[in-house]
Amino acid sequence: MNLQYALLKDTSWQSQVNWQLPDTPFMSFAFWQALIDTQAIGERAGWLPIFVLVYRTESMGHEATNDTNIEPVDISQAVAVMPVFVKDHHRGEFVFDHAWAQAYARYGLDYYPRLVTSSPYTPITGQRLWLAAGETLDADIVKTAMAGVDNIAQQVGASSWHGLFVTPTLAKLATSLMPANNVSDPAQITHTDIEALTANNPILERQGCQFLWQNIDLKGHQPFTDFDAFLMTLTAKKRKNIRAERRKVTAQGIRCVRKCGDEITEADWKTFYHCYVMTYAVRGQQPYLKEAFFMALAKEMPEHLFLAQAYNENDEIIASSLFLYDTPHSKNATLYGRYWGALGEYDSLHFELCYYQGIEFAIEQGLTYFDPGTQGEHKLIRGFVPTKTHSLHRIYDPRFVPAIADFCAKDRLHMAHYRQQAHDALPFNTDNMPEFTDLD
Repeated sequence: MNLQYALLKDTSWQSQVNWQLPDTPFMSFAFWQALIDTQAIGERAGWLPIFVLVYRTESMGHEATNDTNIEPVDISQAVAVMPVFVKDHHRGEFVFDHAWAQAYARYGLDYYPRLVTSSPYTPITGQRLWLAAGETLDADIVKTAMAGVDNIAQQVGASSWHGLFVTPTLAKLATSLMPANNVSDPAQITHTDIEALTANNPILERQGCQFLWQNIDLKGHQPFTDFDAFLMTLTAKKRKNIRAERRKVTAQGIRCVRKCGDEITEADWKTFYHCYVMTYAVRGQQPYLKEAFFMALAKEMPEHLFLAQAYNENDEIIASSLFLYDTPHSKNATLYGRYWGALGEYDSLHFELCYYQGIEFAIEQGLTYFDPGTQGEHKLIRGFVPTKTHSLHRIYDPRFVPAIADFCAKDRLHMAHYRQQAHDALPFNTDNMPEFTDLD
């Protein structure tokens, strides 16, 4: 395949090609446009986007991988687009490399700017390239896109590139492209060596752990019929604990309501945003996203929105939890728990509104998975299975590559051990204990 890349700073390419539907709502153009329009991404937010457009060229003499564009770019021949952000901070990423920045600082070097490919503010595994209709992600596409990333890094003086929460397919393709170079003594590398060595720097992989609920009764190999059917797959002690938590919510005079899409009123959105802001306010922080962002989602993609609300005895909303979800009954359709907030402290309400209401909704809608978001071993004991996540990292100064590569290798081993321990602690009974398949 003869591919070339171009670096673009706007999104005009979106309307000129027939693109495949993304694998999650967070890579939909509507979601990204809401981020752009409300300045959640952009130069002011410290998320400056550049789009690496990979396109097919008829030139047969060589495989072009530059952005000089002596000939006009034929966007109609686009194969894929990878978003790349130029950043001078780590906010909204959820895969942290602060220690690497500190290491650079100790040697008097600047770790910023750095490049990031992700769905902003969203720790959800998914595709990180938009693919044209009929295309399949392969090594040629990834290699060409990474050549564009390297070009951006050279232009802006970036220390590194980070691909966050990528799919296993992209992780495998990317890490196989560039094997580790043979640097026996990094301290002996001179500045004149750096440019030559950079082209051979590996793409490193880190692995993490998130917790994923699965809508299947392993004993009968069928989706659950209701919440009680799910509870029956747990040990008696865990069933008792979850039922006790749900009774505590009811005992406080709280009732929960679920609304989808156009059922969510403007007043609901305003109250939700008040709750969302409180999540940050209690930590002395400002929220990443504006009310206008959520209103844009309500207008442009209501079919992917589900809101769980908690009302007190005075019929006042005291907490809200907003989810996004894939088209029901589609392959691997997933519910994504994303934004939560409460106007006060209520016993067990977070578990009810963010987990149990989500599980009930996933069962009702025929969704296969429920991804409640990052972190939290408290999810484990409520039936959420530990799942491997992947991130990719390319360090452009080869003097730092051996130490960071060693860190990534040791961290992968540590996280694999953690996922095994977490799996062993799952609350399922013998007939419904999922097999541990967390293997490379």
